[in-house]
Amino acid sequence: MTLKIRIDDSAPPFEQVRAQISGQARSGALPVGYRLPTVRGLAESLGLAANTVAKAYRALETDGVIETRGRNGTFVAAAGPAAEREAASAAQAYAERVRRLGLKEDAALAAVRDALRAAFEQG
Repeated sequence: MTLKIRIDDSAPPFEQVRAQISGQARSGALPVGYRLPTVRGLAESLGLAANTVAKAYRALETDGVIETRGRNGTFVAAAGPAAEREAASAAQAYAERVRRLGLKEDAALAAVRDALRAAFEQG
């Protein structure tokens, strides 16, 4: 696993860690079951505070990208149906929100395309 933190990046370090691990897991560069470094170990190797890495790991776990198995460590999770269900739920919430805001379908889809483009360019 290779991560690079850019100090001059507008994204905070925890978000850079989260985005890079997420991107590598989704691309298969980090295969399902890959054991991630400990929070302290990764923090030391990146020159970050342990809390920064812990925050990234918590976000990744919430997103279903990684799973913590107690004292056994933290691993890349299988990204199948659980990730798809969460994405569908988020999409439904977004659709309801933009309808309440009065946006037309074209504007709502354009906002999604822009957000996805920005997110995938980072990762």
